[in-house]
Amino acid sequence: MREVILEAARAQFSERGYEKASVRSIAKAAGVDSALVHHYFGTKEQVFAAAIEVAFAPAFQAPGAVEDGPPEELGERLTRFILGVWDNPETRAPLLAIVRSAVSNETAAAVFRDLVAGQVLARIARGLDLPDAELRAELAAAQLVGTAMLRYVIKVEPLASVDLEQIVARVAPVVQGHLTADQ
Repeated sequence: MREVILEAARAQFSERGYEKASVRSIAKAAGVDSALVHHYFGTKEQVFAAAIEVAFAPAFQAPGAVEDGPPEELGERLTRFILGVWDNPETRAPLLAIVRSAVSNETAAAVFRDLVAGQVLARIARGLDLPDAELRAELAAAQLVGTAMLRYVIKVEPLASVDLEQIVARVAPVVQGHLTADQ
């Protein structure tokens, strides 16, 4: 039942946005009483956080990309992995819904920020083992998020339709620079 509620929550946040989605609308879409949603998740913010966690599960594997290879290829591994998650139609739809909610509502943005900063960026920073690793991870993430926003959300041409390998070839060196330059 928990998964049914989460799926309904993702759909509600996607269709209605964070502000207009409610525990009641999520419960109705899931075919359950709102008390059951509260039982499993608590508040709307907690339902949103759970929906993000499921939607971003592939991205939470990204920190493994830090350890899985030589440091001079880190930018390419991370770029390929993150943009690959966005490029996959199955993972793109929930990511788009979550990002749209986060950019339109401060509460949703705070939940999103806490989860991404704690689950993804902090782990990447720890893998860098540099004094300013947190800033480096954030700058690399900013590069990748900006690229993803222009390609998959705003759909700016030719970026939106160019082959993913061309994007990786151009973006990865910049990400590499953020992560390891001037060590």
